[in-house]
Amino acid sequence: MTTSLSHDATATDGWIRRFAESARATEGRLTSLDQQVGDGDFGTNLTAGAHAAVRRLDRIPADGTDPAAPLEAAATAFLDEVGGTSGPLFGLLLQSLAAAVAASGPTTAAYAEGVADGLAAIRRVGDAAPGDKTLVDALAPAAEALRGTSADTSVDQALADAAEAAWEGVRSTARLRARMGRSSYLGERAEGIPDPGAVGVGLLFASAQGVVSDLDAHLG
Repeated sequence: MTTSLSHDATATDGWIRRFAESARATEGRLTSLDQQVGDGDFGTNLTAGAHAAVRRLDRIPADGTDPAAPLEAAATAFLDEVGGTSGPLFGLLLQSLAAAVAASGPTTAAYAEGVADGLAAIRRVGDAAPGDKTLVDALAPAAEALRGTSADTSVDQALADAAEAAWEGVRSTARLRARMGRSSYLGERAEGIPDPGAVGVGLLFASAQGVVSDLDAHLG
């Protein structure tokens, strides 16, 4: 793990590309989870959005030096090209990250601000709160982990801590009864199954470090 206190365009580009690989590798499992508690299209939509993002990354000049550009490209892909609920919500998160990085550079503090802003935007749009068994249950702990990171912590370590917190939030959703979305109509039948959107958030943060090909190690 590096000790850099800041990312660069290569790092943010690699993060999004690894996220696309993680989505593809786990698409089947994500689909299976969503078939149990949702509409069954989350894995397909997440993979489609991530790979639409990669297509946009491929159009950015190879010598690009703007670290916000890959995040903005991913945000636009999810907002413009992905249907269902997941596209706009992941788009809002990535858009907030891009804005914070554009304003302050790709530092730990900027990522903390971007994730916090993304969480606030998602809660405004979706009206979800922690405990509702949604992606907020993974995103809120990740935001809290980043907010509590000291100024001398490397970006890589901060994002690793955020990923760990997100996965803990994912596992917590298996113990919750849904209060939002289709799974709220399933009652006890949805208990024991982690929320697919929360899993997607875990994948996003974990992909800052590497590709996730197996969810079992994270779902417990």
